[in-house]
Amino acid sequence: MVKEARDEIEKVIVVDHLAKNFEITIKEAGFFGKIHSLLKTQKKIIRALKNISFTINRGEFVGFIGPNGAGKTTTLKILSGVLYPSSGFVQVLGFEPWQRDEEYLRKISLVMGQKNQLWWDLPASDTFELNRAIYQIPTSKYKESLNELVDLLDVKKILNIQVRKLSLGQRMRLELVAALLHSPKILFLDEPTMGLDVVVQQKVRDFLFEYNKKFKTTIILTSHNMDDIMDLTKRVIVVDKGKIIFDGLLRELVSKFAKEKIITVYFSKAIDVKKLDEVGNVKRFNYPKAVVSVSREVAAMAAAQILENFPVADLTVEEEPIDEVIRRFFRGEKDLSG
Repeated sequence: MVKEARDEIEKVIVVDHLAKNFEITIKEAGFFGKIHSLLKTQKKIIRALKNISFTINRGEFVGFIGPNGAGKTTTLKILSGVLYPSSGFVQVLGFEPWQRDEEYLRKISLVMGQKNQLWWDLPASDTFELNRAIYQIPTSKYKESLNELVDLLDVKKILNIQVRKLSLGQRMRLELVAALLHSPKILFLDEPTMGLDVVVQQKVRDFLFEYNKKFKTTIILTSHNMDDIMDLTKRVIVVDKGKIIFDGLLRELVSKFAKEKIITVYFSKAIDVKKLDEVGNVKRFNYPKAVVSVSREVAAMAAAQILENFPVADLTVEEEPIDEVIRRFFRGEKDLSG
């Protein structure tokens, strides 16, 4: 009995047969099509989520991944209370999110990579003060949280600069400060590193890793950046066309489906591209840039071979995009159930 009670407490997110439908108006092309649409409106139902079920425990850092239009953002919006579900059971921290209970909203935070919560014409420090008032954070607690977050994200020098004058990377780090000032128990992250340069991406990842480790905050992350998923999550939930098609350990998914690494090369002189074919599969070549895919096992050897035999100006070795891994998964090249 004690174990069962503890297990229930640990399940901070419970989703059972969640469905979400959107009704859209079909508009016909051309002048006569528009006239016909005015006279007779046609509707179409889009099934964004199709009876998905999962649970997430306290302190987990879960990757929620899939191709564009799979249903990831829709799920996060329902869990954070932005959208109503069409059917199914959803409980987060014991609340129905779409009821928008004040106590619930104080326990969660949603950060979307392309949406701003910072006031554009004001310095971020003003937004932080506003959030302090909204979330009724005691002054001593607010100062403690702010100082800690500012240090962790290295943003002290930009707190009093107009948000519009900051770079995308600086804004994203300040967005994280704003989202975490009230110490939420659950953090929903939708593409937090989108558009950031590689240095800032790593800073954001390092911060999220340490924050989750220190405060045991439950985090759900959607991202097309495989480095985000690889660095931060142990468990991934893969969705496609509104359905969950995999829910398990990342290492199991990657070991069976991430078969390649991508070598991007910039050449200082013209080369014979046929010789590059001997190293790996040349996916794209537009001098001075070439993109070559090689198996993971020989990636280091292939990179060394290119450096030794070609006039290289720059070379990087990266994981293949998460979309490619998922696409391979969708094609069913290997059965994960075995």
